[in-house]
Amino acid sequence: MAKANKTTETAVSVTDFINSYVEKDEKKADSFELIKLMSKWSGFEPKMWGPTIIGFGGYHYKYASGHEGDAPIIGFSPRKAEFSLYVYSPTEESKPLLDDLGKFKMGKACIYIKKLSDINIDVLEKICTLSIAYINENHECACREK
Repeated sequence: MAKANKTTETAVSVTDFINSYVEKDEKKADSFELIKLMSKWSGFEPKMWGPTIIGFGGYHYKYASGHEGDAPIIGFSPRKAEFSLYVYSPTEESKPLLDDLGKFKMGKACIYIKKLSDINIDVLEKICTLSIAYINENHECACREK
């Protein structure tokens, strides 16, 4: 039996989540700034996805293995140690932008940063915009309605 995807959109208040989950004032301020920026870049309001991801818009994916589900088009999580940014699609246009992003670590599916002041926000915007375009071209995406 297939495992249910835990990362689904919920009705939890994003503001309530940040105020109760994020302990440090700087991380709270960075979280609200990311919400403002990602809302502007994506054209979507923030929604909680699962217990700790703040996502913008949504799309449906299906892997060759048959696994499928829904995910936010872009998003982030203000984890205890660092932010997880779910904004990157590995395209030829996106890869060189990482050189100018600033101080970060790369995971398999996300970019990890300690704080917004460690990165170049203009480069982050370009990465997000390219990822939105990639998802729009390759998946069933709410961004097509925008």
